[in-house]
Formats: sequence, structure tokens, C-alpha cells
Amino acid sequence: MRESSTAARRRVGVMGGTFDPIHHGHLVAASEVADRFDLDEVVFVPTGRPWQKNEVTPAEDRYLMTVIATASNPRFSVSRVDIDRGGDTYTVDTLRDLQGRNPDADLYFITGADALASILSWQDWEELFGLATFIGVSRPGYQLAADHLSDVPKDRLFLVEVPALAISSTECRARADAGRPVWYLVPDGVVQYIAKRALYQSRPAQEKTVNPGGS
Repeated sequence: MRESSTAARRRVGVMGGTFDPIHHGHLVAASEVADRFDLDEVVFVPTGRPWQKNEVTPAEDRYLMTVIATASNPRFSVSRVDIDRGGDTYTVDTLRDLQGRNPDADLYFITGADALASILSWQDWEELFGLATFIGVSRPGYQLAADHLSDVPKDRLFLVEVPALAISSTECRARADAGRPVWYLVPDGVVQYIAKRALYQSRPAQEKTVNPGGS
């Protein structure tokens, strides 16, 4: 629990990702980190054009799915900062923009622990830990090699185990493409959005046995 203070700074989680699609693993991870680190808010930031991925669903679809998925939690919000900036999306730009918009807040960037293993190759990585504390979420038992993060400030990096991270966006896309259900892997509203927009379908609908909702 935080000490009470009239000058207490807000704690804002920043969960960046492609969210293609967003699933319950993302939501559980954000909720768990918010609880453990006493965050006032978690801002989900769908990437505009991820520099490390070539083929992604249009940004507006990913943004709307994220809005639908987070709408029921008053602690969650969604930012268009990366989508509206244009160009390739880099974490350092995301954090610079959000810090500028939230000068009264300390930022906590939430990402997969596996992604942290390559953080020293990220754009302007030396600046990242001055902008935010980094929280890597992982499946239980995941071990992050210490030599990957030897140059990272120890008080700016934490690991949190989240069982629900066994779900992956890759699996959700593959199931939708195969006509298999994604109910309970993603929020109900996202299931319906995927079906309505016919997302993740590489083959004509008539070749599939069921729709993404599994009906």
C-alpha cells in the first residue's frame, strides 16, 4: 500500500502490444500487475505499425477490439497515441508521448518477459528505464537469463508470473482461420467483432466448417 500524501504521484501502467487480437491473457496480466503494483490505471496502447512484424490486422480493427475488451473495467483505458503518430512504432516514442501527457504520473510498462530478453536491441534502449519501470509478465516457471539484462537497472525491472498467459494471439488467429471457436480465449465482444469483420480468414468462408464464434 502506498503512503498517503497530498503530492502522491499517480501510477499508470502502459500495456503496449499488437493486440491481434487482444485476449484474456492480456487482460488477466494487466489486472494482476495493477493489483500487485497498486496502479491507478492501465492504458492499453495498440501499436500503429510494429517495426518487427510485417503482416498485421489494420490498426483500426485492433484498436476497436481493444476498446471492446477493456470497456467493462473502470481501471482500463485505451490510447491511440501509437496509431495516430504514424510510421513504425517504437516503445521509446510511446513512453515519451505518454509521459508528456501524464506529467504527474510514474509509468510502468507491461510486456512479455520473453520480449525483455531482447530489450537491449530496442530503439534508444538506454532512455527507456528513465521513462518507466518495466514489468515482464511470464508463464509460471519461465526463466529469464540474467546475462540478457546485465546492463539494466535492477530497481527498474520486475517479473510477474501470470498463469493465463498460456493463451496466445497466434493461436487465436489460427483457430479463427481454421473456423474453430475462440470463445473464452478472447472476450465475447471480440469474438463477435472477429466474426462480423471476417478477420483472420485466409480461405473463403464456405470452405470452413464453423465461424470464429464456433456456432
